[in-house]
Amino acid sequence: MTHTPTDQPTRRASGAVVPVLAFAGIVVAVMQTLLVPVIKDLPQLLDTAPSNATWVLTSTLLSGAVATPIMGRLGDLYGKRRLLILSLAVMVVGALVSALTSDLLTMIAGRTLQGFAMGAIPLGIGLMRDMLPREKLGSAMALMSSSIGVGGGLALPLAALIAQHADWHALFYGAAGIGALAIALTLLVVPESPARAEGTFDVLGAIGLSTGLVLFLLPITKGSDWGWSSGTTLGLFAASAVVLLLWGVMELRVKAPLVDLRTTARPAVLFTNLASIMVGVSFYVVSLVLPQLLQLPKATGYGLGQSMVVAGLLVAPLGLTMMFTAPVYARLSAKYGPKFTLILGMLIIAIGYGAGLGLMSAAWQSLVIAVVLGAGIGLAYSSLPALIVGAVPASETGAANGLNTLMRSIGTSVSSAVIGMVLANTANNVGGVAVPTMHGFRVSFLIATGAVAVGLLMALFLPKPNRAPQLRASSEEDAGIERADEVLRGFRGRVLDSAGTPVPRAKVTLIDRRGRQAGATLSGDDGTYALTVPAQGAYVLAARATGHGPLASSATHAGDDRAIDLDLALPGETVTA
Repeated sequence: MTHTPTDQPTRRASGAVVPVLAFAGIVVAVMQTLLVPVIKDLPQLLDTAPSNATWVLTSTLLSGAVATPIMGRLGDLYGKRRLLILSLAVMVVGALVSALTSDLLTMIAGRTLQGFAMGAIPLGIGLMRDMLPREKLGSAMALMSSSIGVGGGLALPLAALIAQHADWHALFYGAAGIGALAIALTLLVVPESPARAEGTFDVLGAIGLSTGLVLFLLPITKGSDWGWSSGTTLGLFAASAVVLLLWGVMELRVKAPLVDLRTTARPAVLFTNLASIMVGVSFYVVSLVLPQLLQLPKATGYGLGQSMVVAGLLVAPLGLTMMFTAPVYARLSAKYGPKFTLILGMLIIAIGYGAGLGLMSAAWQSLVIAVVLGAGIGLAYSSLPALIVGAVPASETGAANGLNTLMRSIGTSVSSAVIGMVLANTANNVGGVAVPTMHGFRVSFLIATGAVAVGLLMALFLPKPNRAPQLRASSEEDAGIERADEVLRGFRGRVLDSAGTPVPRAKVTLIDRRGRQAGATLSGDDGTYALTVPAQGAYVLAARATGHGPLASSATHAGDDRAIDLDLALPGETVTA
């Protein structure tokens, strides 16, 4: 059985939980940009060809994409904190493996293990939903979601400083150290959530999804090297389509699937995931373009001639701005909703890339671009978990956010492949070295602008989430105003005993027509409860409390909210709301 309340946390968490979970997210994100400062030197450092050296980056990307939805589902089933610690532990082991070798295959194995930690992002969001009061949930999830960009942005200057003044293996020792610190803080501060999803782990579904993702992402990341029209590239894309189609058919027939495709087909989930891909594309473009532009020598006529460390410092505000945007998002979302903040964020991203087309002639202009894009990406990233959590049952939070994080990873993968191809095809050959051109940089910015435009179109199709009030409040005052001004669409009322006395801490469960839990909560001290519904239709309201017999009442939701008192002394009854 699932034990996740939908309207209040299962357990009050200390004030340190949010910073610790956000720190874990930042640590995980560091793995994605850890080697960016030494990308061009990897072939020499590993004594291999450039095409082989790219696997050091590709392996982390692929393992992260595979692990994200799987770890989310395992967290829903067996405990999110437990799987969060496991993810971080695998990352630490991978970092130590990489730190102790200069052999290509061993390095790829270590980097693959590091990628598994990407599942920590949806696990952290799920823990927040289970533990935090609703007035704090919006800003907390925003910070956790933005940690992907914050970690990536902050890692650039630090990694550049280490790589410039120490052996490059020190990067991995540092990664292992902060990973171990994140594990220790999680063990000390973060309690385990008692929330559990029902069912078993879908092993065949995990194998099918993993196979399909690898077949899809592999040609995306390697297409530039293999050739986009080569038999290998096209064959892998075709195989991916077949495997994912068969996987989808199987998931629809499984009682407890890895990914509930019926849930992901809901407009709120579907369009959020499609928009997430476009946000991922736009985020990675700036990470690929600005560091190269800043480090190109001034002799090219357009390069800005900055050192590796200075270039990293000028791009770092991208992540810092994303972090400081989280409280701004909470206020805006509390008033206008996460759909509004997603659209606003995408508009700011479009403005940043549009203005960036004419702001590439001085180092300070790169700083302006980083700040503007950081604000837009921060708003967009912060909106995504709120939209997902507001559209799925509580028991599917981890898996649903894992899938959403996967969509962002697909976006960054596509961005890496496309921008890499553009910069390679527009580069000038100088002494046998391919030098990116200003034309390539501008085309890359235009591609990012186009991706944001498509994402903006997807966001416009998003319906207004039914559960926005519990996700959008940024303070207790705002939460009180929202509860007074907005009525939740669903079932509400009191749980009573035989004497008509309110029953506190009674478990009230909402069950849909397929017998699956659609929501659950505990009655308050005054016996009141409130449950929102994911869609109109027939439901069963089941109530149980210590010392009282169980009650099950049929209820049909037709779009209007109605109070239904649950009398534990009476047999089940049929009501209409």
